[in-house]
Amino acid sequence: MISPLKARNLHRDLGYFYIGLIISFAFSGILMNHREHWHPEKYTVQTKTISVNIPKDMDITEKYAEELGKQLGIDDKIRRHKVKEDELKISFEKNDVEIDLKTGKGEIVTFMKTPIISQTMKLHKSTSNWWIYYSDIFGLSLITIALTGAIMIPAGKFTFKKRGWKLALAGLIVPLLILIFV
Repeated sequence: MISPLKARNLHRDLGYFYIGLIISFAFSGILMNHREHWHPEKYTVQTKTISVNIPKDMDITEKYAEELGKQLGIDDKIRRHKVKEDELKISFEKNDVEIDLKTGKGEIVTFMKTPIISQTMKLHKSTSNWWIYYSDIFGLSLITIALTGAIMIPAGKFTFKKRGWKLALAGLIVPLLILIFV
């Protein structure tokens, strides 16, 4: 068993080491929770109304979507395109195009990455092996921080045995209830 003093030192040192990552993950996590209401990674610079002629019953391929982007003056790398319910959506790195296939009317939205926010949100989405291993170590460190925090007060009315277990249980019950009922 680790002594309360060693637990306190480990808790403190891991907390100091990971403070930047904890804050950036918490911040970008909050932003990601609300990504359905707004897109925190980018902000609109310009919106332009367009009208195009797209032949009826045409199979809209990625190559066609890319060419259409060039015709519309978009000099940007295409990310994806889709047709859903008579609407064509083309996503470029710095532009989004939406066109009603029945009327040919649509718009081009030009945007820029939001400084700092877009970089912190990228951490949540990264799938590089290096980042995955680092995140695994970070996750284990958070577990260590939680456990050392639970045992670093050796005696008194605020110990884990007397009070902390109730708060820990409440902290576990809330997410479980949300998973079950929401």
